[in-house]
Amino acid sequence: MHTEHRNGSRRAGHDLRHHGDAEVRDDGAGLTDLAVNVRAGTPPAWLRERIAGSLTGLAAYPDGRSARAAVAARHGLPAERVLLTAGAAEAFVLLARALRVRRPVVVHPQFTEPEAALRDAGHSVDRVLLRASDGFRLDPEAVPEDADLVVVGNPTNPTSVLHPAGAITRLARPGRTLVVDEAFMDAVPGEREALAGRTDVPGLVVLRSLTKTWGLAGLRIGYVLAAPETIEELERAQPLWPVSTPALAAAEACVSERALAEAADAAYRVAADRAHLVAGLKEFAPDGLTVAEPAEGPFVLVSLDRAPAVRRHLRTLGFAVRRGDTFPGLDENWLRLAVRDRTTVNNFLQALDQAMTLADR
Repeated sequence: MHTEHRNGSRRAGHDLRHHGDAEVRDDGAGLTDLAVNVRAGTPPAWLRERIAGSLTGLAAYPDGRSARAAVAARHGLPAERVLLTAGAAEAFVLLARALRVRRPVVVHPQFTEPEAALRDAGHSVDRVLLRASDGFRLDPEAVPEDADLVVVGNPTNPTSVLHPAGAITRLARPGRTLVVDEAFMDAVPGEREALAGRTDVPGLVVLRSLTKTWGLAGLRIGYVLAAPETIEELERAQPLWPVSTPALAAAEACVSERALAEAADAAYRVAADRAHLVAGLKEFAPDGLTVAEPAEGPFVLVSLDRAPAVRRHLRTLGFAVRRGDTFPGLDENWLRLAVRDRTTVNNFLQALDQAMTLADR
C-alpha cells in the first residue's frame, strides 16, 4: 500500500471515465452482461408500477419532501441529514464542487468517478493504492494525516472487499471529510460494516445508490447522509429540482418495508450465487487465474495472464466482462465479473474455458 501524488491535469494513464456500460453498448448490446453491476431481472414489476403511477403528476414540479423523509426514517435520521441526488455519481460532483478542501485523497482501486469529479473541479488528487498482496485491505495509517477529504468504497468496487467499519472510522479526524461510498452495501447480507445512520463519526458522509439492487441506472436516484451543515453545502450546489418525480417515487418505494425485505432476500441469493461463481473460477487456478478474496459484493475481481485476449474471446462467445486496467492500482491482467444466476454462471464458465484455450494459441 502506498500513496501517489497526481497533478490535477493528468489522469496517470487510467481512463477514469470508462465504466462497465461501455462493454454492452453498440456491438455489445446482445451480449450476456457480466460487466455492469446492476442486479439482473430488475426493476421488479411492483416497482415499475409505482414509477409508472407517478407519471400522471409530471406537470407539477418535483416535491422531494416525502421521499426525503422516507429515506431518513429508513436510516433512523432526521430529514436534515439527507440529500436526494440524481444517482451517487451526482453526489461525487457536488462534493468536489461544494466542499473547500486542500488535500483530497482517494483510496484505490475503487469506483473512479470520485477522483474524476475532483479533478474536473480543479483539485489535485492523491491516491492511496491498496495492494493485491494484502488482499486490497485498508490500512488507515497509509492515508496521509493532513488529508482533509478521504474517499473510500465499502464494499469496494471493483475489488469486492468489505472493509471493517472500525477500520474506516479510524480515518475520521476533526477537520476531515470522510466519504464512504456504500452503493453496494444493500447487497451485503445484514449490511454488516455499514456506517449509514451513524452520527457519532466526525465528518462522515455516506453515499447510497438505489440503482444497483433495483435496476434503476436509467432513472438516476441515490442519496447522501451527512451532518446538516454538510447537506446544506451540497444542496446549495445542486440545481433546482435535481431529482425527477419518477425518481422520487422510486426512492420512497425502495425504502419501504416490502422493498427492504426483498433487498435482504436478494443479498442472500447474491451471496450464494457468488459462492458458486467463485468455486467455478477456482477450477482455473492451475491455468493461472486468481480470485481476489474474500469477495463480499455482487461482483468478483480476478487476475489472469492474457486477460485482454480472454476478454475479446469472451465477447465472440457472447459474454461481456469488465476490463480492470481503467482502475488505478490494477493493470490489464484484471477483470471484474458481475454475479449472476447459476445457469448464467455455468454458461459463462464454459465460455471462459474456451476463451482461455483460444488465448493460449
